[in-house]
Amino acid sequence: MAFQFTDANVEEIIASGKPVVIDFWATWCGPCMSMAPVIDEVAAEFEGKAVIGKYNVEDESDFATENRVMSLPTILFFKDGKKTSLRLTGSQSKENLIAKVNELLAL
Repeated sequence: MAFQFTDANVEEIIASGKPVVIDFWATWCGPCMSMAPVIDEVAAEFEGKAVIGKYNVEDESDFATENRVMSLPTILFFKDGKKTSLRLTGSQSKENLIAKVNELLAL
């Protein structure tokens, strides 16, 4: 199951230095809803290697605003406490997401 990021916990998780993948989503976003099971599956596959989870922009907004998330779904990648240049926007295949997570781990 994917981790649930909030404005209250996201900075602490990123600051841990672990690889972090955050899916910004909303219930009204069709592509976001189709991505939900993919995020859960990839989170399970990389458990212990990376923190992969979801950030609901309907319930939270500060972190999304700070990172200029303008469209949904947007997936951001963090490592060593910093945002990387890796970024995905729009619906993604499981294979493409796994490739990006592996790219993050290799940084």
